[in-house]
Amino acid sequence: MANIKIAVINSSTVLSDDQVKAAVPDFQTQVHRDFAPVWGIDADLVFFPSGNKPPTNMWWIAILDDSDQAGALGYHDLTEEGLPLGKVFAASDKKYGYQWTVTASHELLEMLADPDINLTVFDQKDEKTGTLYAFEICDACESDQYGYKINNTLASDFVYPAWFGAFRQKGSIQLDYGNHIERPFKLLPGGYIGAYDVTSGSGWHQITADAKPGRHVMSPRLVSRREKRLTTKNQWQKSQIRNLKHAC
Repeated sequence: MANIKIAVINSSTVLSDDQVKAAVPDFQTQVHRDFAPVWGIDADLVFFPSGNKPPTNMWWIAILDDSDQAGALGYHDLTEEGLPLGKVFAASDKKYGYQWTVTASHELLEMLADPDINLTVFDQKDEKTGTLYAFEICDACESDQYGYKINNTLASDFVYPAWFGAFRQKGSIQLDYGNHIERPFKLLPGGYIGAYDVTSGSGWHQITADAKPGRHVMSPRLVSRREKRLTTKNQWQKSQIRNLKHAC
């Protein structure tokens, strides 16, 4: 039994409770079997259907339609108790041709790896320059094409700690679960990473992978962590859930 308990809450109108509930055991398998042995962090997941509020002391993954619905229902930056909260925008995923399960897997693993969205890796080029890289473990390989099936659920690929080690030589060690990445800080097509040039003063920006010639580049996946990293902590809000039930 893991110390971290995560409630997977379905508040989407485009996914039924049965659809979300069916995916939760596969997310659990990914956390226990694939993620925890590499990252040393484990969690137990519990599904909560529409209209059911989880008990206190649980982290949340909220399945929503879009960012507008998140605000309307009162899902903000933290749970009511001030614990980590992840958001998955299922309707937005559907609109842009993404699999919601990949986004949910992505958000879940990144929340476990960096729950306070404050971890970075500093790649120092010389005594006066360097770049901070966001500690986001699914962004570099987030495209659905690099996901993998757990039963009938498509889950997100994720990088290993070695991906953040610039000293690693090409091909010397496995850098992501799917073994698609050849060298540290490499971005797969469709991938990106948040970066902060410490000398420029320009703040956080996204470094994106170059698209292959003729490849259609879809709009970026909406993930709540990206917005929260750009928001100062004193502006984060606790959730004040007004209505957990679906609009029928």
